[in-house]
Amino acid sequence: MIATLNQVHSSLHQTKQRKAGAVVAQLQGVSKTYGTVTALRNVDFSVRAGELVALLGPNGAGKTTAVKLFLGLAKPVTGSVNVFGGNPVNAEVRMRTGAMLHVAKVPETLRVKEHIDLFSSYYPKPLPLAETLAASGIEDIKNRKFGELSGGQKQRVLFALSICGDPDLLFLDEPSVGLDVEARRLLWEEIRKRVARGKTVLLTTHYLQEADELADRVVVINQGAIIAEGTPAEIKAKTAGKKIRCVTRIPIEFVCGLPGVLKVCQDREAMEIQVSQAEPVLRELLQQDSELSGIEITGAGLEDAFLALTQDNNSETEMAGR
Repeated sequence: MIATLNQVHSSLHQTKQRKAGAVVAQLQGVSKTYGTVTALRNVDFSVRAGELVALLGPNGAGKTTAVKLFLGLAKPVTGSVNVFGGNPVNAEVRMRTGAMLHVAKVPETLRVKEHIDLFSSYYPKPLPLAETLAASGIEDIKNRKFGELSGGQKQRVLFALSICGDPDLLFLDEPSVGLDVEARRLLWEEIRKRVARGKTVLLTTHYLQEADELADRVVVINQGAIIAEGTPAEIKAKTAGKKIRCVTRIPIEFVCGLPGVLKVCQDREAMEIQVSQAEPVLRELLQQDSELSGIEITGAGLEDAFLALTQDNNSETEMAGR
């Protein structure tokens, strides 16, 4: 049943991806440096109308630089940046985009409602105030000053500012940082609603469940270069095998030496074992420890695939530099 549901989920993602429209944002042969640091290396990357793309990568991989280029907040050293067929700094382009940046500052002394009124005035057809407040879950704090809010409340206000103009293309840079579970679910639901209405979203996140839940397409970037791209199911498929979680007295060194074991780590009282095939390893574990308990077997997740891809890429880069 689980396999069937995963196949349906993958099929829905692929169908949605096929229905995605024309390219609305594109980097072509883009390189970007900051002094001696290369943030992006000859990157080709596009986002199509009606899709949600998750751009994943470790800290310093180039995610935020890519977003800044799309927003016209930075210029490439080489290559071109195109948004809605034009320069991202053009007024007509900016009136069709919205952004929630991970590092953002707004005046602390203005009230939440005043901020939304101000940002809405920049757009030709903004959302009604009540709709913006409800979508971001901030009706009860609309009259409070921004500087008086908690971190999670500020994050929800910044989301409100990114959507108040009803933009066709929305950039969300780490949108769920600091949010509790309920607020995060509300955010996810609102993002889904926007994509269902035909809007386009580029999401950067370190919270991989967020990408798995929301994205039609995942793009993995590392050390300034794109190293993988596909649906969440396709990215997860790049990491073959299963994960066994169990409580055992068997020494971790012994488990590491078993045939088919790819990686072993201790997580509190349990041992997590990444394997190419679960059955032969599990049989050996049961033979060695008759009191083996808490057994869970799952497929490789997006986090496993992400770590495998970025670690493999780092190893290849180190070998090339020798």
